[in-house]
Amino acid sequence: MVNDDACELLCLDLPHAERIRAAVPGVDDVEPSAGHARAMGDPTRLRIAVALLVGDELCVCDMAWVVGASQALVSHHLRQLRTAGLVASRKDGRMVMYRLTDRGRLLASVLLDVEDPRLVGEADRV
Repeated sequence: MVNDDACELLCLDLPHAERIRAAVPGVDDVEPSAGHARAMGDPTRLRIAVALLVGDELCVCDMAWVVGASQALVSHHLRQLRTAGLVASRKDGRMVMYRLTDRGRLLASVLLDVEDPRLVGEADRV
């Protein structure tokens, strides 16, 4: 079986490879970003993020109707997004309102390749 994904001979440009290796962050340094990506990696959570991207701030009832899922399921996914730091919540009387954090808004926009006017220039600051 031919493996087209690997070199057929061992060759290493050591100076070049070492410069790159020195610039690549360690696993501990990239783990938070990997966690953010995992949090948005579920289709339901990504749809919730889109609803918040479009609607700015929504309660669980509205969000459940918008994404076509139960309130319990939406609440579960919102907890995961909040734990990852991508969603923030606030109590408004007896309702809890959710919104994307700046990081959540940026990540959702990048994943969906949509331009949010509030993010213009944001990528340069991250």
